[in-house]
Amino acid sequence: MRITADQRRRRLVVHQLALGVGRPGRPEATTPEDVTERLVALHATDAPSVHLAVLARVPGLTLDDVRDALFVRRSLVKVLGMRRTMFVVRRETVPVVHAAAALTVAGRLRARLLKELATLPTDPPVRDPEALLAAAEAQVHEALVTHGPLDGAQLSRAAPLLRTAFLPTTAKAWDVRRTMTSPLLAVLSAEGSVVRGEPRGAWSSPRHVWSPMTDWFPGGIPETDEEAARVELARQWLEAFGPATVADLKWWTGWSLGQARRAVAALDVRQVELEVGPPGAAPVVADGMMLRSTDLDAALDPAVDDVVEGHVALLPTLDPTTMGWTARDWYLGPHREQLFDSAGNAGATIWWQGRIVGAWTVRPDGEVVWRLLEDVGADAEASVAAEAARIGGLLGGVGFTPGYATPLYRELRA
Repeated sequence: MRITADQRRRRLVVHQLALGVGRPGRPEATTPEDVTERLVALHATDAPSVHLAVLARVPGLTLDDVRDALFVRRSLVKVLGMRRTMFVVRRETVPVVHAAAALTVAGRLRARLLKELATLPTDPPVRDPEALLAAAEAQVHEALVTHGPLDGAQLSRAAPLLRTAFLPTTAKAWDVRRTMTSPLLAVLSAEGSVVRGEPRGAWSSPRHVWSPMTDWFPGGIPETDEEAARVELARQWLEAFGPATVADLKWWTGWSLGQARRAVAALDVRQVELEVGPPGAAPVVADGMMLRSTDLDAALDPAVDDVVEGHVALLPTLDPTTMGWTARDWYLGPHREQLFDSAGNAGATIWWQGRIVGAWTVRPDGEVVWRLLEDVGADAEASVAAEAARIGGLLGGVGFTPGYATPLYRELRA
């Protein structure tokens, strides 16, 4: 069976973008938790992206709705997981991500930090990296238990060993004095002993507080078998992102190819041919897969034409859909150089009927500005303008600065 790029884009709209529209067998999403469940995980490295990813998909939800899910109900949790990336997942999914991805990341981060403490010049000098790390961890946990949620600066004052600094070893501009605060908090976050909490100040602020994970899970994150967790995470991902390739799954999870193949082997999947080339080009086909339970016909049914045709979305930096596959030409087309930075991070994108056609951003004064990279017609332009106005209204005229600057982003902000 071959699944065309156009069919994949139709399914993408129905399953990942137009979540506020219900259909038989798949009710509309009405909460931030619903959106997160449909997408498995929301990228959270860039603070505003979580809120904007939700607002883009369900008209009627607000910034406060997302905040309440994260920090009042705590039904959504920030975890350092796949690919050493910060994500937001449903509370029920935390044990799966923790066992399937985070613990492996934690081991690598801890080993790297110990190696740096042993080999790089520090101030003060470190004679026993293991002992220093254990003492610094104890200070962090004591500070959080004693004082409550603290941001990085507050923690470094309450836990003085965090101020242990790595000294420059070259004359390069990026090689500067840096403390142990950020790398150790990354280790503890991946290990599941601390959790990133609410930002200080505005909803979009990158300055956040840390709390003990026991504030979210009083008994700690429930233990889950690692192999079983990988199978479950692969199942959830295929349900949301399939049909896809094993290479896509490997990239998204950060697993080895062997780990991805073993997880897939435990699932009831169907092998298919996937068109992975750009819109309008000669078909490029790759070996793909999807769960046998995938309701592909529902996404292709003419009954959803009114959902797909004319659908527009303004997705944020590092949106889970934009970053969902490693082979992206079938929805990205020729726009990679303008919409991604040199490290492969996606900027904020405009989607039209399941493919990327432009970029947008919010200026410091709150104005939403955008640019199309191809001619999609007057009706599409009007729809983009209306969606930009809707998003701008939800932000209340308040601007913010995304954490990743793409070439087109710099032009729009000028």
